[in-house]
Amino acid sequence: MRTLPLALILLSVVIMGCSKSIVEHNERIEEAIYSIVNDQNNKNIELNSIAEFNWGKAYLFPPYTSQGSIEKQLGIEYDDPSQISIRDDIYLLVFLYEGEVVQYAEINRQKADFTTGDKEYLTPSEDVLKVERH
Repeated sequence: MRTLPLALILLSVVIMGCSKSIVEHNERIEEAIYSIVNDQNNKNIELNSIAEFNWGKAYLFPPYTSQGSIEKQLGIEYDDPSQISIRDDIYLLVFLYEGEVVQYAEINRQKADFTTGDKEYLTPSEDVLKVERH
């Protein structure tokens, strides 16, 4: 009788340990960025004004960034769904909250390039993504 509850507990631990948290592809952020880029008067994007979720850090990865480089900068394992390491058409914007990736956006670079300036990552208090139009 004692082995059944123990087996259920062990099975639960294994299942929880094997499951990955779901990271949302935030297309709303992408659309908001495209809208800002289309307005020629805007040179900056304030991420806090368009991100409607909790985040602590936002990393911007340029085209062809390797998986290893992404993980090194984030400080955690991250399975990049955008495959940016083989793409030159997007920037990858990854949001972390409490040490975990919570959302990401693929920013098309047809009309502009983007930079965080001299910052390694952005925070809610220093959230300006700079737009460099072609």
